[in-house]
Amino acid sequence: MPPALPRPRHHRTTHRTTHRPWLAAAGRAVLLALAAGASALAGAATPAGVAPGLMTDAELAASLAAIPAPLQAPRAAIGLVVPAQVARWREEAQALEHGDNGLPRDPARAATLYCQAARYGDAEAQFSLAWMLTNGRGIERDDAQAAHLFAAAAEQGMPQAQRMAASLGTPRGVPPPCLRPPPPPAPPTAAPATAVARAERPPAGSRPGAPQATAVGVAANATEAALAAVPLPPNAPPPLVNFVKLMAPDYRLAPGLVLAFMATESNFNAGAVSPKNALGLMQLIPDTATRFGVRNPMDPAQNIRGGMAYLRWLMAYFEGDVALVAAAYNAGERAVERYRGVPPYAETLHYVARILGQVGALKQPFDPKIVAPSDLLPLMREPLKRR
Repeated sequence: MPPALPRPRHHRTTHRTTHRPWLAAAGRAVLLALAAGASALAGAATPAGVAPGLMTDAELAASLAAIPAPLQAPRAAIGLVVPAQVARWREEAQALEHGDNGLPRDPARAATLYCQAARYGDAEAQFSLAWMLTNGRGIERDDAQAAHLFAAAAEQGMPQAQRMAASLGTPRGVPPPCLRPPPPPAPPTAAPATAVARAERPPAGSRPGAPQATAVGVAANATEAALAAVPLPPNAPPPLVNFVKLMAPDYRLAPGLVLAFMATESNFNAGAVSPKNALGLMQLIPDTATRFGVRNPMDPAQNIRGGMAYLRWLMAYFEGDVALVAAAYNAGERAVERYRGVPPYAETLHYVARILGQVGALKQPFDPKIVAPSDLLPLMREPLKRR
């Protein structure tokens, strides 16, 4: 039998991590002292004779070494569709497919409910619907759609689906509607859009017809306002906040956005190592670290810079679409392109909801000079226009 299909990934969120010995907890007084020192560092110039960045990197490593590693992952954000609701769709579909629990057998209704759960990343629903399609169980047989559904369940680690996907081969054509991503959850605020509107509004007290700021100046002010509007996570350690505030402008990223990814990836644990060997604060896998010039992923400063370089690239590639950027950071940009949006993986959908909840905006500024946008971006936006 051919080998099971691997799930293409560039990143993994860290649910279980190991900790490095150098992260032993120090006293709270030491932490406060180091945090105060890092705060002063934010406005300090590099001493003469010292290469730029070395003092900042050293101070960051020293500060983080004194911070106790987190004891638990941050609390998950609550999305519009919770896993229990998706499970209920699947369970009702199972009862209708087989005529259980006092319900009459209704394959068409079962397929509809399986489809609904499959869109939200339920691997069992994806597998069950694929099985109905490939066997013609009460619905028209469709091996092409079944191959896509088996592949999606296989990529989430379901052994039965991996065997079926291997036997059917690589899916062809566009993924079926049952794997199209659901609409992204609305962020709690629309701060960046409001900031842009403020930047475009004439200054208070100005006379009608008086010369205003140039278009370039307005755009620059709007970008700065949008970046500043992203809130900072309240549990972010001060040394990390100060370091990211120093470095993020070089990457045209909001410090709050960088810290939101850091919180979701590692919960600010510089020694985090995932079962998939994703490393450090930004959970870089070795291939991503190499791609963005990170020599030592366990060095906090290098790790953050590598993560910010990747985020900057993704922001340009997906033209500031925060949901697509988050999905790509979690599952890889190729998975986002293959599924024409957020991949139908439960973990990735949950990850995107958490990032959007923390960032509070669907769009962010980006640097178009970094990379040309994805050729498939118009196709990803088309389903949103039809809603």
